[in-house]
Amino acid sequence: MAFQNDIFEWCRDHRVHHKFSETDADPHNAKRGFFFAHIGWLFVRKHRDVIEKGRKLDFSDLLDDPVVRFQRKYYKSSVVLMCFVLPTFVPWYFWGETVWNSYFLASILRYTVSLNVSWLVNSAAHMYGNRPYDKTINPRQNVFVNIGAIGEGFHNYHHTFPFDYSASEFGLKFNPTTWFIDFMFWLGLVTERKSAPKEMVRARKERSGDGSS
Repeated sequence: MAFQNDIFEWCRDHRVHHKFSETDADPHNAKRGFFFAHIGWLFVRKHRDVIEKGRKLDFSDLLDDPVVRFQRKYYKSSVVLMCFVLPTFVPWYFWGETVWNSYFLASILRYTVSLNVSWLVNSAAHMYGNRPYDKTINPRQNVFVNIGAIGEGFHNYHHTFPFDYSASEFGLKFNPTTWFIDFMFWLGLVTERKSAPKEMVRARKERSGDGSS
């Protein structure tokens, strides 16, 4: 429903983004400006460094995952169904909305808003905000992005501790995405949640943070 490329492509680009953040090998390098980081990177060919250095990373775990392979195989047809057909059908069929309104509001407008909110993580959260964990990197804590992206605006934390499933020090307190993952864990659909120990977070803030909270 998000229509942001298949799982494999999304994870591949995200890993390259973390490994080579704010360099030419970063798919949406924020040092090339807000517009490029937000949406411009989708209008141009990837820099050759993105491709060359990306090939050196290991993605075997993704290719070994049957869910990733299935979704990649049927991605185009599933995107049409889940991102456009279903959101148009439901309000039209179940509560009598016109097809026109259903398509342009529940499908197109919803998709446009969700894309731009997601892209703000690449642009605004890499340019505006504080850096309590590591002041030497570009990613920031951005409260507005966090609200819009339901928990994904703690970006200085996320890049400092990329292995933390919550992408935030605050867990359930400010992060609805964490609620969802924890609920899936309760159902037995998620395993091996990794998080940064509080002592590690505290020590990192004292060593490399900008002094903000």
